[in-house]
Amino acid sequence: MPVPFTGGCACGAIRYECSAAPIAVLNCHCRNCQRASGTGHSTVAVVPADSLRLLHGTPRSHASTADSGNETRREFCAGCGSPLFARGGIPSFVAITAGSLDDPSGCVPTIDIWTQSAQPWDTMNPSLPKFPKNIPAPSR
Repeated sequence: MPVPFTGGCACGAIRYECSAAPIAVLNCHCRNCQRASGTGHSTVAVVPADSLRLLHGTPRSHASTADSGNETRREFCAGCGSPLFARGGIPSFVAITAGSLDDPSGCVPTIDIWTQSAQPWDTMNPSLPKFPKNIPAPSR
């Protein structure tokens, strides 16, 4: 993905910019991501938290307990409901939802996680590595 990259919500109330390339782009099939996305998985770009800058607007958030047992905080636009970010067990990273990117074409998933929760109708790319739960946390 070209850096920096930008994105925001559907109504334009929230805009952001990220100054670092993703350390990973993944499809998460956990039940929380299914609920948040309204479908079988969420595709997210994981970036260092300090590389994400809000340009305008303030997301609302909702905290819940993830399948891992960690608290996950999902951030979204209060006006249009667009999902934007997720923050979880590793505070130094944030997951940016692919659908919120201005140009999501470069946000190509390289891994599937939490496949033990995957829905049978959600087709996965057979060439991607798959993990029944999470992958080991990246070091920063």
